[in-house]
Amino acid sequence: MSDPTTPPSSSDPATVPGVAGNRPALRMQTVVGAGVLLTAAALALGALDIPSNAGYGGVGPNFLPWLVAGVLALCGGVLLWEARSGGFRAMEEPNGSARAHKPAFVWVSAGLLLNAALITTVGFILSCTLCYVLAVQGLRRAAGQDAGTARTWAVDGLTGVLISAPVYWTFTQFLAINLPGLTQTGWL
Repeated sequence: MSDPTTPPSSSDPATVPGVAGNRPALRMQTVVGAGVLLTAAALALGALDIPSNAGYGGVGPNFLPWLVAGVLALCGGVLLWEARSGGFRAMEEPNGSARAHKPAFVWVSAGLLLNAALITTVGFILSCTLCYVLAVQGLRRAAGQDAGTARTWAVDGLTGVLISAPVYWTFTQFLAINLPGLTQTGWL
């Protein structure tokens, strides 16, 4: 008889991810596969509204959404098949917390929502920088790192600008795609 204070061994079928005896894991794996398939269907449904007029090179604007929807459907089908035929194989043991870190979820969600709300007001660079800073704050806090210092905020802000500014300039200056900016020059 085993000692109830010792953790179950990794060979115990009820604790190994992807093993047929672990019904909650199989159920969640099935949900993941079905979710990917539903996402592919939603993307395909959205692609129906995009015109298929062939542009430069014979490829229309709906080509990429259809390609992504098809590949996503293929991935979802494989995930669903894996889940229903015994579970995801060769999965590593989960590391990290047993539960979601809700404050980190709030930080990341706030970053995404503020980015969407402010992008037309403060421009692409500043809104994406804000999104980056808030998301990194949430991830740092979830990992137990010191995230509240002024130096950390400044480094995250500078990193956010160093990532978002070149992306903005690439789209506006080199690809001639309009993104919201602070000025009409296309540089800010």
